[in-house]
Amino acid sequence: SYSPSALQSQPLSATMMSSSMKSVKSVKSSSKVCVRPASSRASSAVARASASSVPRSTSSAKSSSKSGVRGDVRVFGEYGASSTSFYTTTEKQDSYDSLEVVLGTKCADTQMRTLIVEMLDAIADITEALRSALVTVEGSSNTFGDAQLSVDVIADEIMWNKCRESSTVAFGASEEEPEVKPCNPNGEYTVCWDPLDGSSIVDNNWAVGTMIGVWGSKSGSGDDGLIGATGRDQVTSLIALYGPRTTVLVGLDDGVYEFSYGCTPEGCQLSDGTFAPWICSRSQITISEECKIFAPANLRATKEVEGYKKLVDYYMQEKYTLRYSGGLVPDVYQQFTKQQGVFSNPTSDSSPAKLRLAFEAAPFGLLVEMAGGKTSDGVSGGSVLDVQINQVDQRTALCIGSSKEVDRFNEMICMVE
Repeated sequence: SYSPSALQSQPLSATMMSSSMKSVKSVKSSSKVCVRPASSRASSAVARASASSVPRSTSSAKSSSKSGVRGDVRVFGEYGASSTSFYTTTEKQDSYDSLEVVLGTKCADTQMRTLIVEMLDAIADITEALRSALVTVEGSSNTFGDAQLSVDVIADEIMWNKCRESSTVAFGASEEEPEVKPCNPNGEYTVCWDPLDGSSIVDNNWAVGTMIGVWGSKSGSGDDGLIGATGRDQVTSLIALYGPRTTVLVGLDDGVYEFSYGCTPEGCQLSDGTFAPWICSRSQITISEECKIFAPANLRATKEVEGYKKLVDYYMQEKYTLRYSGGLVPDVYQQFTKQQGVFSNPTSDSSPAKLRLAFEAAPFGLLVEMAGGKTSDGVSGGSVLDVQINQVDQRTALCIGSSKEVDRFNEMICMVE
């Protein structure tokens, strides 16, 4: 459970929040490292110490002393937060590097740095659009006959506009219309994206995301950088999560980094009174080989796939914590914030594969394996990154996450020993 001592005691007015966000949007990049002043750190420590010395409930203490019943003493597991919950252990840093600083030291390729900045600019625009757009049916449908939502169309247009304007993107392909299209004949990369994953839950205001895979334009058959390539041929990928905050996972030269948009941590104000739009909130993220968090998709398949039924029963019997929203981005992204977890989506005769290899499985697979996790194609038990992309809209089964749990999936579903 949490303690009042962990909370800041200074409320932020709506006017101040609006002013801060305007300042954020006015700055596109900064090489300044944000350092919290020593005096501020000392003041915060005093405030926390003072808050922790205040009794939680004076009235309950008085009443319990009269009745002989003990006061507000919390016994582990008795009430309050569940012992199976997983809360963050990330402590506030004294400094946060800006995007420019991290890319300058962790991404050697200058063209790649340019591409990453362009994609983050698009993600920032999608963030602002999601904050203002209503979720309504657009009146159009994608190539699969699915009704498009207003936010789907907006996010996809932002991505297309950014890729067509880019000096680095040679080809682009959207999950909404899976066809590789030319962008800049002088570009170096083929970019595939799912503009807004989670259309079925976005109207409920749940977390959704954007997935972006990046290939060299000459990979695979060499015609468009995609057909004939594999997920392992990607040069990087980015996964954006839109929730209370917007955060993005990016694969760099030495691992997976997370960048947060529009954050204004104490001490990070720039000399002109504004804030850098992106700061590095996590560095070189790792995923442990064991986990106690599971996200089981396509549970309908348990009716036909006996191994999947046994696997889900195992999770329940061993008291794993269920964390599943129905959105691929939040359900897999948690593996990077909790540094553990497994997502499973096998197939059956009546529940065929839904996940797109190029737009969803490959971009996430690259980052999970970079962080020390493992993936399975759900059939052979091999890595999903080794599956050749023969169609733009190619589908796949998937298990992804902590390596020992993917091994368990392979043993029980793919019959791999």
